[in-house]
Amino acid sequence: MFRTEEKRPVATGTTAHDAVRGHPDAHAAGFGRPRRVTVAVYAADPVLRVGVVQQLRQRPETELVDDADAENAQVSLVVVDALDDDVTALLTRLSYNGATRAGLVIGTLGVGALQRVVECGVSAVLRRAEADQDQLVQLVLAVANGEGVLPGDLLGELLGHVGSLRRAALDPGALPLSTLTSREAEMLRLVSEGLDTAAIARKTSYSERTVKNVLHEITTRLQLRNRAHAVGYALRNGLI
Repeated sequence: MFRTEEKRPVATGTTAHDAVRGHPDAHAAGFGRPRRVTVAVYAADPVLRVGVVQQLRQRPETELVDDADAENAQVSLVVVDALDDDVTALLTRLSYNGATRAGLVIGTLGVGALQRVVECGVSAVLRRAEADQDQLVQLVLAVANGEGVLPGDLLGELLGHVGSLRRAALDPGALPLSTLTSREAEMLRLVSEGLDTAAIARKTSYSERTVKNVLHEITTRLQLRNRAHAVGYALRNGLI
């Protein structure tokens, strides 16, 4: 489900250019050239913000957006020293925006903080001490592609967290994690039939934004990578 973060940014045989091409919006219409991932940077500390913006601005894979367009950026990159209530509120707000996916660059991630991050829908985390230019770009590309990225030593904590959620789901007194609403199940069924967002919207009489938000909520709540993973999960568990 998750790949661990390496000291060097790109896995063998994979280039940043390839990663961009893997994104659904990768090619500019009619030109066949990789399309840059739009990024909004959120940082309360102006020094942190300037440093990250300067790093990303130099790379052809990314395009920084201004504050007016931040809500529509493909990737929202949150850069902080530590997780607090304000950061949690921001990550939660971003998780409800179906137009963007969030990644986190953080100084320290204390005990219990990882759980809060995951519950906020963030599956891509990079420590600031390791956030050189290449690592930042790789994080952005991974987030844009719906991939999970974690430092290796935090992966064990994540697995423990997922295990506790599964145990809670088996507890009759607990809220079942695997339960889908009828609307969620219907949309996943339509995804499994090969329909895209626009077709699902027409079929269900919902707006495309609502369809995106519902599918994003499913993948976030069940900690899945993307729509295909969500369909596979639902089929294996008899939910659709």
